[in-house]
Amino acid sequence: MGKIKVEDLKKIKEAMKGTVNLREGQHRVKITVHMGTCGIAAGARKIMDVLLAELGDTGKTDIMLTTSGCAGLCNHEPMITVEVKDSAPVKYIDLSDEKAIKIFDEHILKNNPVVEYALSMGSETTY
Repeated sequence: MGKIKVEDLKKIKEAMKGTVNLREGQHRVKITVHMGTCGIAAGARKIMDVLLAELGDTGKTDIMLTTSGCAGLCNHEPMITVEVKDSAPVKYIDLSDEKAIKIFDEHILKNNPVVEYALSMGSETTY
């Protein structure tokens, strides 16, 4: 097996775009709680519990709550990524229960990103 070239990775990325982005489907928002070992050690399970409770209280069915492994930013855990349909993803860092609730209320329900808790907004790669 030969080495993978940058061009190959770009082709794979393009092919997978539709499966990882919220372009179609019934969900308006996708919340990803980063639950790698570092995230769990920093409190990601508690953040997941808070978000589950907030989601349950709303009764909304257009919000997807999911998990992922390590995002590679261990010193900023616990972290979540919020993707609102037709908007750039936002990665939130150094979360607490209170911050997670504010993000849920402002960004997820009202589509107003909470800039002061965000590490990045938009794609992490350039074209």
